[in-house]
Amino acid sequence: MSSLFLSDLHLEDDRPETARLLDSFLDGPARRAAAVYILGDLFEYWIGDDAVSGTARELAKATAELSRAGIPVYFIHGNRDFLLGEDYARQAGMTLLPDTAVVDLHGQPTLILHGDTLCTDDVEYQAFRRQVRDPAWQAAALALSVEERIAMARSARDASMAHTGSTDLEIMDVNEQAVQEAFRTHGVTRMIHGHTHRPAVHRHLLADGTEAERIVLADWYGSGSYLEVSENGARSIDL
Repeated sequence: MSSLFLSDLHLEDDRPETARLLDSFLDGPARRAAAVYILGDLFEYWIGDDAVSGTARELAKATAELSRAGIPVYFIHGNRDFLLGEDYARQAGMTLLPDTAVVDLHGQPTLILHGDTLCTDDVEYQAFRRQVRDPAWQAAALALSVEERIAMARSARDASMAHTGSTDLEIMDVNEQAVQEAFRTHGVTRMIHGHTHRPAVHRHLLADGTEAERIVLADWYGSGSYLEVSENGARSIDL
């Protein structure tokens, strides 16, 4: 059986077409999978498990049903939904994974992650990431009222869009040294991530002469796709 990977759906109530695409995935390909891995930015933003949107509530029902059917659903936080917590994960039947995890896919250890930690040339973003991933910052943010958190999330999204529009595209892509270090640290020759919205399959020559593969997942703006990894290899499939 295949393991399926997706990321960067950026779900929100204002984009029901994306939720419908995800429903078709959960009702179709996911039902035949060994496991489903969501590698971050499932939601456009997440302000706490006590302020769940209608879209998120409906999704939780679908993923919980998938989990009850014996198909595990795993989730790695992205840069938009890093506040998603155990309460929602439990409702959705999802297992939260750490920022980086190594999974065995048909005998090949594979590193999976959201991918933002690889973009080390974007110094401004990395500083922001360190701030918002700090437990003290998160506790303070979650102590705010829902209205205050909504305003904060919208402000952060606007700032992110402005930063993206004014920053060189190469700076926002992965750094080769960071990629090499990730391969070396985890002792793998395959990596799957999202975040950059630049779907591709990259080949890297490691320091010991070994060739490694890095697969970048597509975002779900305009259309949806997922990566299927089976005993026959990996392939991207459009919905």
